[in-house]
Amino acid sequence: VCIMEKQVLESSEERTFQYQDSLPSLPVPPLDESLSKYLDAVKPFLNQEEYQRTEDIVKKFENGIGKELHQKLLERAKTRRNWLEDWWLNVAYLDLRISTQIHCNMGGPGPFIEHCWPPKEGTQIERACVNIWHTLKFWDLLRAEKVAIERSGNAVLDMNQFRMLFCTCKIPGITRDSIGSYFKTETEGECPSHLIVLCRGRVFAFDAIHEGNMVTPPEIFRQLKYVQKRCHSEPDGPGLAALTSSERTKWAELREYLIGLDPKNLTHLEKIQRSLFVVCLDDSSPHATPEDYTEVTRLGLTGDPTIRWGDKSYNSIFFSNGVCSAFCDHSPFDAMALITMLSYAEKKIIENEGKWKGSDKVRDIPWPEELVFTVDQKIINEIGHTKELYYKKVSDLQLVNYAFTSFGKALIRMKKLHPDTFVQLALQLAYYKCHGRPGCCYETAMTRRFYHGRTETIRPCTMEAMEWCKSMLDPSDGVYQRLQLMHKAFAKHNKMRKECENGKGFDRHLLGLLLIAQEQGLPVPELYVDNAFTASGGGGNFVLSTSLTGYTRFSGSALPMVEHGYGFFYAIRDDRIIATCSSWKSCPETDAEVLCRTVFQCFQDMLQLTVAAHL
Repeated sequence: VCIMEKQVLESSEERTFQYQDSLPSLPVPPLDESLSKYLDAVKPFLNQEEYQRTEDIVKKFENGIGKELHQKLLERAKTRRNWLEDWWLNVAYLDLRISTQIHCNMGGPGPFIEHCWPPKEGTQIERACVNIWHTLKFWDLLRAEKVAIERSGNAVLDMNQFRMLFCTCKIPGITRDSIGSYFKTETEGECPSHLIVLCRGRVFAFDAIHEGNMVTPPEIFRQLKYVQKRCHSEPDGPGLAALTSSERTKWAELREYLIGLDPKNLTHLEKIQRSLFVVCLDDSSPHATPEDYTEVTRLGLTGDPTIRWGDKSYNSIFFSNGVCSAFCDHSPFDAMALITMLSYAEKKIIENEGKWKGSDKVRDIPWPEELVFTVDQKIINEIGHTKELYYKKVSDLQLVNYAFTSFGKALIRMKKLHPDTFVQLALQLAYYKCHGRPGCCYETAMTRRFYHGRTETIRPCTMEAMEWCKSMLDPSDGVYQRLQLMHKAFAKHNKMRKECENGKGFDRHLLGLLLIAQEQGLPVPELYVDNAFTASGGGGNFVLSTSLTGYTRFSGSALPMVEHGYGFFYAIRDDRIIATCSSWKSCPETDAEVLCRTVFQCFQDMLQLTVAAHL
């Protein structure tokens, strides 16, 4: 009976990927609805005359070519569970030819300095081995399909992105990159189980499974110590990893050249591609406090390129003072999947007070093997040149990562306001204060309630938000007037978020129509060359590129979308809001530090408004 019961219990537990086949397909919204939302979104950026012109263009599109393209899009959607998926992957990521490591990758600091692991020299390897072990445990759970299915309310969310956390790598191509993903669940078969370690320009590999069992932290410690000892007592390696930070076509050509030099190079490259993830041992000691993560965030995103594999879906970076960071290629997944995994590891680390409480026994496992690439003078020169370009670009980055500690989610919710909308509206007000004009803004909404759904764009710079911003700066407006307008702006934003999450946004729809036109060899419709399209952020021209990284201790960021823009990413906790703001120094009108401080001031102003209203 006992055995029977146990089997029943185990089989009744949900498996991570069990609902993948029953998720709804990504819908195509009605054309008239998308176009009317688009018109609404461009309004803040146009005067009456311009708006009239755009309205005419949209009407013409809706009754003409747009109607045809929409029909063709509906046809496409009939044969696919997600009509956007491969298009989005190509257009948003794989077709890009710029350095994706700099412009697209995402990363963020580990929050461990706030509890178990304050910065301390000499702790790099012991902390790394505990952190790596918990990450390996998550991989184990995922292979057994025991990672809990995520839900939004009652709706099951697509879990496909979790497959990309491990054994996944982008491979450069001459005109378009590809993604190699080698992860398999236990039922699907064998999954690669080795780790890559990068240290001082060298590359090592070791297996995380020995004789059928996972390596333990003391065993990982032994492996990392071995790598560190060798790297610190011998000359630096060539730093081949730096090539992943090149422009994509250049890297693709050099990769082909490398393979031509020696077929062993291909074996090494494939070993890196197939690896679980990459462990980076970084010699820097970034300053970090719970209120100021600036330096660790900057180094995590734009540190030494010879010890980051920019194309890998997960680089786990450990600095010499025991502070850590994550660095990821953005193409295979969005930040939330990563944050789920990192939060799991953090929870386990806290439960065990940052220590390993198991056996100290170390089995006789094979030492890490070094992947020695055959390089020639051309490759060595190219690595040098690539590093030069990389450092030139990243030295232009201005980035701050501060904690606003006066209040957080608890107080905002008490005021019956949505915390995410609270931050977005504060950002609109701050941009308006700093620049005197509306800032077209991209906020990520998650569409994971649909099969292989990823994101939709929320456009927070609404007419309602602008009316409120103007009122906040108009001394003749009273508290009540401002509060009413603020509530209107909140309601509008909340409505848009809901629509986007339910597949009723318009940005991906408009992209789909444009891509159909391109595939059919038709001229680009006027709607897309109209000034209103670009001025409101269309075609990747958003001045504010933003995202909520959730309600955990993990915050992360990416760089601005445009030269004169900002990246603004935030995590909201009960008692604080952590913001990462970036801009380019070479643009005289943007200043990440000033914008971030202004946003924090706006948080206070908004709270004051709700307080004053009750008096």
